[in-house]
Amino acid sequence: MTKFRTAKYLPLVFVAASAFSSACQKQGGAESKTADGQSGATASADTASSKYLSQPLIPGMYTADPSAHVFNGKIYIYPSHDIEAGTPENDNGDHFDMRDYHIFSMDDINGKVTDHGVALDIKDIPWAKRQLWAPDAAFKNGKYYLYFPVKDKQDVFRIGVATSTSPTGPFKAEPKPIEGSFSIDPAVFTDTDGTAYMYFGGIWGGQLQRWATGKYDSTAAPEPASGNALAPKMAKMRADMLGFEGPVKDVQLLDENGKPFPATEHNKRFFEAAWVHKYNGKYYFSYSTGDTHNIAYAIGDSPTGPFTYKGVLLNPVEGWTNHHSVVEFKGKWYLFYHDTQTSGKTHLRNVKVTELTHQPDGTIKTITAVKS
Repeated sequence: MTKFRTAKYLPLVFVAASAFSSACQKQGGAESKTADGQSGATASADTASSKYLSQPLIPGMYTADPSAHVFNGKIYIYPSHDIEAGTPENDNGDHFDMRDYHIFSMDDINGKVTDHGVALDIKDIPWAKRQLWAPDAAFKNGKYYLYFPVKDKQDVFRIGVATSTSPTGPFKAEPKPIEGSFSIDPAVFTDTDGTAYMYFGGIWGGQLQRWATGKYDSTAAPEPASGNALAPKMAKMRADMLGFEGPVKDVQLLDENGKPFPATEHNKRFFEAAWVHKYNGKYYFSYSTGDTHNIAYAIGDSPTGPFTYKGVLLNPVEGWTNHHSVVEFKGKWYLFYHDTQTSGKTHLRNVKVTELTHQPDGTIKTITAVKS
């Protein structure tokens, strides 16, 4: 694999703008500087407003991969916490060396964003070694569950779970990862009947390809050179939400002709960042195409699939990665996403939000978040 073909890990494919000013933060701007002391350089408010569809929600802290949920009538955001760790860049993404999670809340889409502080630190996860990547959260049984990928002591990505009585934590991690879990980007969807499912996986640095045979193979290629693309994974959650009920299965992601995508179809095949939401009785599976930088989506009649590709939900943003969530709040639908407006560095990102539109035929109107 050449230096160009890295997953989350290279300098920007797109030229990032210098940043934003506090005057631009009327849409959900958290105005206090955080403990990392990180804030973007100042740019013209007019320039930022004209180039970007939305402005960063959390100035002063680098955040990414936002999983948004509505609990108790409020929006809670569970993002990655990007830091400048000083870890050298490489093809495995070691410089994405995140070490804790902060949780944020909003009473209104256009309101203040509250930082509730550190909810979980890597030092408090007994089995973890490094790299706390994109998390997700769920509520059931009177408890809140935080799901997270992190490399274990053998440098293999596993998925863990931590619990709390509050949506903002602090969360206490279980002593071991979820049995049968692997790779990255857990997303938990709870259907209207109360059944919960986890969707997960990411190729290249996310290590999904290393499990293609059912056993871990550190020598596996980043993805197949021919044949079908690697499939995202899913599993039904146990009633206690702490593990899987039954085996891990492939998510059937199909083209318009009912066929799996070939590995060479990088504009449409799954790369990482699975998310599921339900609208008008249909299930929407959305995901990142990775090296082609789209957030694509497919629609199915069941949370277990199959899902048929329908198009692009979000066009490429500034920065290499594209990772999102979709949530309904007060009768409207919103897309949470990230870019690199405030830093110009692909591993130092900022979370944003914009309204999402389901069209009369059930498809989603494609969102363009930055002008070229």
